[in-house]
Amino acid sequence: MTTPIGVLILDEPEDLSATVRASLEHMPEFSTIGEDDLAVGGGPAVALVFLDEVRLADGIARIVDLKERQPSLRVLVSFKALTADDLRAVLAAGADAFVARSKSPRDLGAAMVALAEGADCLVRMEPVPAAEVMDGQGLTPREAEVLRFLSAGFSNKEVARRLALSVRTVETHRLNLRRKTQTGRLKDLVSLARQLGLSPVVDAEPVRRTSESRSSQQEDHSSRH
Repeated sequence: MTTPIGVLILDEPEDLSATVRASLEHMPEFSTIGEDDLAVGGGPAVALVFLDEVRLADGIARIVDLKERQPSLRVLVSFKALTADDLRAVLAAGADAFVARSKSPRDLGAAMVALAEGADCLVRMEPVPAAEVMDGQGLTPREAEVLRFLSAGFSNKEVARRLALSVRTVETHRLNLRRKTQTGRLKDLVSLARQLGLSPVVDAEPVRRTSESRSSQQEDHSSRH
């Protein structure tokens, strides 16, 4: 795609706005725009909407208004935690894809490029069995990240290695997922991951290396003695 993708950033948190906006503006495939630029047209555009879960109704109204004025506009929603009911409401408002707030600007960019190039809705409105629905507490970004790997069939030990966590930490996240979703079956986890629009794990995905991985290895070693 030679024409830069117009990115409309809305409701950006103060603690993230400078980093996200500056990073996107330094990527040649993007050009940040304002709402007035949408009416002018001239190229592909994606709205990046940061949802404030405390003021969810305002975010939903914002998405509805955007879609009414620009039906072809693709909308990427950045979130911290959403319940199943919240997820459906945001989808019904017109969101095309979701990404965890913890994702890097590069990950945001990849999702926006996919939307701008005509990718289908990354989260589909499908009936969800009760066993596959999150309870009112929602999932944290880290739990969603662990869910992404578990739904791909990774063991606790492999998830820990990939995310540079201790096995004990992964087990804790897995217990939280079981409590919140009322299920631990792989089939249910896969369905939930799809509902949340979590990107599939690829074999080439790098293993993370952090100080946490070293400390977790020491923790696991000491627990065996």
